[in-house]
Amino acid sequence: MPNRKLVAGNWKMHGTAAGIAEIVRIASAVPPEVDVALCLPATLIERAARAVPSFAIGAQDVHSEAGGAFTGDVCAAQLHDAGASIVIVGHSERRDLHREDDAVVRSKAAAALVAGLRVILCVGETLEVRDAGEAIATVTAQLDASLPPAPVEAVAYEPIWAIGTGRIPSLEDIGAMHAALRGRLVAAHGDRGHSVRLLYGGSVKPANAAAIFAVSDVDGALVGGASLTASDFLPIVEAAAQA
Repeated sequence: MPNRKLVAGNWKMHGTAAGIAEIVRIASAVPPEVDVALCLPATLIERAARAVPSFAIGAQDVHSEAGGAFTGDVCAAQLHDAGASIVIVGHSERRDLHREDDAVVRSKAAAALVAGLRVILCVGETLEVRDAGEAIATVTAQLDASLPPAPVEAVAYEPIWAIGTGRIPSLEDIGAMHAALRGRLVAAHGDRGHSVRLLYGGSVKPANAAAIFAVSDVDGALVGGASLTASDFLPIVEAAAQA
């Protein structure tokens, strides 16, 4: 049986208190056939969780330690206490700009699971890797090295070269990558690997969402800029509900 679709928005470093109204608009219009979450800046998590208590509010990163002398960081227990129920780890912007390697991502995912947070684990390749014909080998190796011992909620495949550019891989390339990732999840977790949702991320828009969701083993999307407003995000959510 296909997995229920999950559409998660990643607001990145966008949003202030004024954005709570947009979050309420999104949460109030989610169809029952699909799961939706918004991963917000840490400053908005508690306020958003209070405003939409039955809606999944998430974080964009988490520290691997349970607490301690880590100025400026936030641990999983603090995110959970603020009202987060899900967290992104390993986003390409964290891997690149903050030099987080697979071992760091794995430890963050494990810490989040211990604290009761669901985890969206991101993997993806550069354009140079794609053009060299090494995308599947590179991304599956990245997944193998980043997976914690227990299954995560979702793995998000985000080709780095597609994020925010308006470009996406061909539907055939998306399907091939998701099939390869599914194989690695089953190898790691047995039958439980089938229930880990595989999300596509990278310039997902209302215009291309339905076609992406129709690809085998695409169980939803991780959406960046289009998740900032209900007018852009809800058509993607509706496409997932209809898939």
